[in-house]
Amino acid sequence: MCGIAGYFGSRKIDTDKIERCLALMQQRGPDYSASRYFITKEERHVYLLHSRLSIIDLDERSHQPFPIGRKWIVYNGELYNYKELRAEMEKAGQGFRTESDTETLLSCIDYYGWEALERCEGMWAFAVYDEEEGSLTLCRDRFGEKPLYLYQDQSGIYFASEIKMIMALLGRKPEIDFHHLYRYMINGYRALFKGDNTFFKGILRLAPSHIMHIGPHGEVVQEVYWQPHFRPDDTMKYDDAVVEVRERLIRSVQLRLRSDVPLAFCMSGGVDSNSLISIAHCVHGCNVHGFTIAADDERYGERDMVDYVVAELGIRHTSIAVDAGSGMQHLRSLVKYHDEPVATVTYFVQWLLMKSISEHGYRVCISGTAADELFSGYYDHHLAYLYDVRHDKALFGDAVRSWTELVLPDIRSRHLRNPYLFINAPGFREHLYHDAEELRRYLTVEWNEPFTERHFTDSLLRNRMLNEMFHESVPVILHEEDLNAMFFSIENRSPYLDRELFELCFRIPTKHLVRNGFAKSVLRDAMRGIVPTRVLDNRCKVGFNAPVFSFLNTKDQETRSAILDGSSIFEHIRRDRVEELIEKESLHEGENKFLFSFLNSKIFLEEFSS
Repeated sequence: MCGIAGYFGSRKIDTDKIERCLALMQQRGPDYSASRYFITKEERHVYLLHSRLSIIDLDERSHQPFPIGRKWIVYNGELYNYKELRAEMEKAGQGFRTESDTETLLSCIDYYGWEALERCEGMWAFAVYDEEEGSLTLCRDRFGEKPLYLYQDQSGIYFASEIKMIMALLGRKPEIDFHHLYRYMINGYRALFKGDNTFFKGILRLAPSHIMHIGPHGEVVQEVYWQPHFRPDDTMKYDDAVVEVRERLIRSVQLRLRSDVPLAFCMSGGVDSNSLISIAHCVHGCNVHGFTIAADDERYGERDMVDYVVAELGIRHTSIAVDAGSGMQHLRSLVKYHDEPVATVTYFVQWLLMKSISEHGYRVCISGTAADELFSGYYDHHLAYLYDVRHDKALFGDAVRSWTELVLPDIRSRHLRNPYLFINAPGFREHLYHDAEELRRYLTVEWNEPFTERHFTDSLLRNRMLNEMFHESVPVILHEEDLNAMFFSIENRSPYLDRELFELCFRIPTKHLVRNGFAKSVLRDAMRGIVPTRVLDNRCKVGFNAPVFSFLNTKDQETRSAILDGSSIFEHIRRDRVEELIEKESLHEGENKFLFSFLNSKIFLEEFSS
């Protein structure tokens, strides 16, 4: 896990800009940093910058930029199946001089060409410069676990793991994209990854599963090397799906336990994280240490279930309290590091989790990201499931009864209490841009952006799940997890984001996803005998969240001043309405979301306005 940056074009970059960029990369890679400079036959300048967080083969022989022949790589990520690929190439006569996954990745590319990506299981963002061709290739992993930002001008292309690194190489801050800022404040996190744009004009993201080739004359060609599909195997029986998921998830966790430094686990009281923890502890014999945020608000508390699992498995555990007194100070530090507003209060809280993991000496953590999107874990998924099975009268009737008796009592959203919601209105999405119409009234300008989604498949449920996986929920989670972890020089791994596991899950017929009112029924049954039964049979879904007042004391005069003091944010947001908001004793969900996004946007403009 590391930081990468670079440039390919006609401009020669000043040494002080290179040094400034390398300095900014230190949190991503505190163990070693270096740059490499080339000039092509066409008089184009190539810069490869790298900072290393040593996880696999800690020896200096694995430092980057790393060469094989006339190819050079700077690489951020982990190739989890590097041992298998290495053995395969050694059998064919390939030699190796390190034990690193970096050398294995570049060797694989050198040996197989770009078809090597089909063989690779991992997370990555990398740049490979071919001295012989005079070409640069940029690539990002299938799910977008590792970030890669781009900025292109008339001279060439800049790339980096974080926006601040591009700014350092450019020597300036690009203009703020206020349209994207409004999108964030009004429509929320689900709107942020519909495209490749960021909070800065001209700075874009390379899309997941994309590879960009930049030729010796600067010509650019982008390709998609992998695409997600829903291809249900209608012959697959429920029990077969359970067995296959069990086998694949156990294997995925095994691969992601590979590390030459200690690992920690993000822990909640739910099925997702406890499946990973239980597999690691019970199947692979890992000495698990779980970390949990202790929320005081009972809506978000899972303390009883966490304590039960800790006792049942006999694992180490650390609980982290949320401190209401230091919220503004921490939030400013976080926005400055993220180069943008923090997506939701969840990721402020998660930053505290990463802080504790770092203080306990860990450099790798494992999280349960994407289980909901793989196995169908949200309440609106359940309603979309009812829509998809509506023509199977027996299945539909049982499903509606189970939902009414067992699920409805736990649903707080006013939108999702009708089992026939999508049957009556398949296009209903008002619950996704929650309270957007009300929140627009906080703006000083007219602005509106309707909800959109990509069409992957005619299945309403699977189309929702795929949109969440690639455009709504998971990209935001991965983005925030990466930045929060890297703030403390930690690598975050997500075993549910395994290519073979994903492709298996999207072959499972939709009818198997919900049983007896249980969402994620296939995952629950796959974990029988591994995860404590009480966890598997718990219906209540608790998000990893906290109300904004849990870390923000609006009765404190200093905090109130920080919120209401003069700022360019009030050119865009009505100050009087914010003042009314912080006078309230409690906030509903939309107000809670808006106050947090307002605070982030205010800090962001104060730090990044030119």
